[in-house]
Amino acid sequence: MNRISSRTPLAALVALAMLTTSNLATAQSARNTDAPPPTLPAAVATAPAKPTPDMQKVLDALAGLGGKPIETLTAAQARLQPSAADGAKAAMRMQGMSATPDASVITQDIPYGSHRRQFARIYKPGKPIGNRAMPVIVYYHGGGWVIATVDTYDAAPRMLAKELNAIVVSVEYRPAPEFKFPAQHDDAAAAYRWTLANAASWGGDPTKIAIAGESAGGNLAVATTIFARDNMLTMPRHVLAVYPIANTGSTLPSRMDSANAKPLNGAMLNWFGHYYQNSMADAKDTRLNLVAANLRGLPPVTIINAQIDPLRSDGDTLTAALKEAGVKVEQKTYMGVTHEFFGMAKVVRGAKDANMLAVKKLKTEFAKKPMKR
Repeated sequence: MNRISSRTPLAALVALAMLTTSNLATAQSARNTDAPPPTLPAAVATAPAKPTPDMQKVLDALAGLGGKPIETLTAAQARLQPSAADGAKAAMRMQGMSATPDASVITQDIPYGSHRRQFARIYKPGKPIGNRAMPVIVYYHGGGWVIATVDTYDAAPRMLAKELNAIVVSVEYRPAPEFKFPAQHDDAAAAYRWTLANAASWGGDPTKIAIAGESAGGNLAVATTIFARDNMLTMPRHVLAVYPIANTGSTLPSRMDSANAKPLNGAMLNWFGHYYQNSMADAKDTRLNLVAANLRGLPPVTIINAQIDPLRSDGDTLTAALKEAGVKVEQKTYMGVTHEFFGMAKVVRGAKDANMLAVKKLKTEFAKKPMKR
């Protein structure tokens, strides 16, 4: 909790006031991808931590692609900008590596709903190990519920399928502002229920299921687990939440120290809220503000964070809330890396380490007996 005393410098008070509205839009957009972006929040004069050399190479490669600041664009324009994944691929090519996806993992797109964005990309090892039904991981991509797709977030589900000899169900969902909150959460829950019903037909074992996600998808991973508990569905063995959105408070430490970070900054949090929320009241909904949700009875959770990320404190506070609820949780913050680093294992050492931690945790939980209610 931030404490303000009579000795707090005026500049700090001004900065804190700026942060009070830095991640919540003052007015929400129309349900139109051409709706104008929100007014930019006042600048916060803080410099983020220094990235590791390998992380900096990716940031430089991303900058070289000429993208415009997301927070200044409409949703339609933002969806055309180069992503952090594009930056990682550019860095790979600069280092003489192939940026072509690993062909040892095959994919198939299957609809789970009637809308064109309600489908899942099923990742499977091209040559599965053994004859047993494979474990299943439901994965939700990031993008603030506004930008990005399963194409953008290909690296993590592909890696998990290969390393765990598992089926990974990467869920596409309807985006905002065309579909406002809670459409994305509804789709995430529907896709999880659909996966339970169909996993066996893909060669999966629906009793060995886990949930994972990055950023907005990390939020969906935890929120969907709560949905499964409340609706008496098969519970996942484990939850992997990578830099999840979990706390809609605006004065968290990372909101200040990483306000000017790249590729995600504080102004972008405000921008996302402008497009996905119906009203300011949505920020209080426990599907978004996970730290205020009933977290009791959830399976073990692994939370992975980046040091240079305005969402770092979300992971810290969610970890504390899970522990208070009696949930087994492990949280690790990787130093010198930024938001979106998890899918950059070929060029960022911290990402490789984070991937291996995730694999280890999931492998351990898949080896255990199913969780009893």
